[in-house]
Amino acid sequence: MTRQSFLTLLLIFITFHLSLFTYHFSLVFAQVPSPALKQTKTILLLNGTAHLGNGNVIENSAIAFSNGKITLAADATLIRIDKNAFDTIINVAGKHIYPGFIAPNSTLGLTEIDAVRATRDYEEVGDINPNIRSIIAYNTDSKVTSTVRSNGILMAQITPRGGLISGTSSIVELDAWNWEDAAYKPDDGMHLNWPRSNNYNWWGEDQGEVKKNEQYNEQLTAINLLFKEAKGYTASNPAERNLRLDAMKGLFDGKLTLYIHVNDASGIMQAVNFSKDAGVIRMVIAGGADSWRVTGFLKENNIPVIVKRLHSLPQNTDDDIDISYKLPAMLYKAGIKFCLENSGDMEAMGTRNLPFYAGTAIAYGLPKEEAVKAITSSTADILGIGNTVGAIEVGKEATIIVSSGDALDMRTNNIELAYIRGKQIDLDNHQKALYRKFRDKYNR
Repeated sequence: MTRQSFLTLLLIFITFHLSLFTYHFSLVFAQVPSPALKQTKTILLLNGTAHLGNGNVIENSAIAFSNGKITLAADATLIRIDKNAFDTIINVAGKHIYPGFIAPNSTLGLTEIDAVRATRDYEEVGDINPNIRSIIAYNTDSKVTSTVRSNGILMAQITPRGGLISGTSSIVELDAWNWEDAAYKPDDGMHLNWPRSNNYNWWGEDQGEVKKNEQYNEQLTAINLLFKEAKGYTASNPAERNLRLDAMKGLFDGKLTLYIHVNDASGIMQAVNFSKDAGVIRMVIAGGADSWRVTGFLKENNIPVIVKRLHSLPQNTDDDIDISYKLPAMLYKAGIKFCLENSGDMEAMGTRNLPFYAGTAIAYGLPKEEAVKAITSSTADILGIGNTVGAIEVGKEATIIVSSGDALDMRTNNIELAYIRGKQIDLDNHQKALYRKFRDKYNR
C-alpha cells in the first residue's frame, strides 16, 4: 500500500468516526426531557380559577398537594390558609387550573412518523389478535409525546389497530423511563372493530362509490364463534392454555372493558346486543358517529360513547355539515356519558388538539364545564380510572395543569405548569427548541 493510499484510508476512517460521534451527540441533544422526580415538597396553587373536572368551578381557589395526592381543593376566600404549612406557594392569579387531560383510543407512543412503516407499531398481522398487548410496544422516548404533553394531555389510552380484534389497550402516564414505569392501568380493555355491511371507497377508480361488504356475514360468524369459545374456555378453566382465549377471560368478569369501534346506527345497535348476548360485563362504543340517532337505545342500555374526532366530515351524505360538532351536545342532552378522542389520520401528533375539540363542542351547545369533563373525569370514568384521577378532589392524584388562558381555546391555551402525581413535568419539546433556535437567529 502506498503512503498516499494509507493516508486516504486514514482520512476516511477519521471522517467516518467523527460523523458517528456527531450523529450520536445530536441524538443525545435531541432526546425528550427526562422524567420528573417524585414529589417531595408540599405545593399550594393559590388564587387561580379551578375547573375541578366534576362540573364545578372555584373562581379564587386554593389547590394543595403532597406526596402526589391532592390535600386541599377549596375557595381561598372562605378558608384560613396557614402558609407555613406549605413548602412552595405559587400564585396563579388570573390563570386556569384543570385536571390533566386524558386522551382515549390513541396510538400515541405506538407510532413516530406515519409515513415510515418501520416507526409504526400499532397493528399486528392477522384479523383476530385478542392476545396482542399494545403496552409492550409503547415508546416512552417518542418525540411526539412531549409535544402533546405541552398542550395539557398527561395520560392516554394506548390502543392497537387493525383486523376484527386488534388486541388490548393500556392506560399510561406520559412521563416515564420505560413502558413498565408508564403503565397506569395495563390491559384495561379489548378492541373489536365491528364489521361494516357496506364499504365506502375513498381511493381509485371507484372513489365515492359504496359497495357491499362480501365478507360481512363471514366476519360476524368469526366474531360470534370466538366469543362463544372464549366464554366456554373461561367457564371450563382447561389445563392447556390457549393464549387467545385466555386473553379474553376478563371480558366475562368485568376486569376488561370491550371497546367496540363502530359508527353507523345499525352497527351500534348490533354491537350492543352482541355484547349482551355474549355475556360481556362492560362495553363502550368507540367512534359512534351515528350515536345521536340511537340515544334512547344507548341510554336504556347504559352504554357510554368515546366520540370520534369532532373535526371530521359527516358520516352520511344527508347529515348536517356540522353534525360532528353538535354530537357532544346532543349526547349530553340525551343523558349519555361520553368523552372525546382523536383517532384518524396523523392521530398521534394531532392528539394535542384534544382540548380544542372540547372548545368546538362548547361553541356548538355543550356547557363549558361539561366540555372539561369530556376530556378529564368522564374519560377517566369510561376508562375505569375515575376513582383516582380525572378531577381535582381531595384524595385523588395530583395530575394537574395550569394555563395562563382558557386551555380549551386555541387562541389563549398556554400550559405553564403540569404535574403528574405531584411531579412537575418539563413542558419543553423539540418544536419549542426549534422555535427558539430560529427566533434567536433572526432576532440578532
